[in-house]
Amino acid sequence: MARSKTKSGKTLSRDRTEKLAEEAERGFDLGKATREPTKGGRPALESGVSPRISYRVGDTLYRRTRAKAKAEGRTVSEVARAALEKYVRP
Repeated sequence: MARSKTKSGKTLSRDRTEKLAEEAERGFDLGKATREPTKGGRPALESGVSPRISYRVGDTLYRRTRAKAKAEGRTVSEVARAALEKYVRP
């Protein structure tokens, strides 16, 4: 049997794994269930909200941008943001 781990990476003993399986087989009382708080998506780039801009580009431009971004250790989004910042700079 492979070792079971929790979501946080803690290894479960065989005894604990069997007890959890028995509990699951008995069924869960969903009336006692609580929701875990979730984080709402990606963090903002600045303070507040980060609006999304979506646009299409030709295949050649995309391939060149992706290659340059990879060579610089950046993402295509980072390159696009830098280009837009440069364009709108007073």
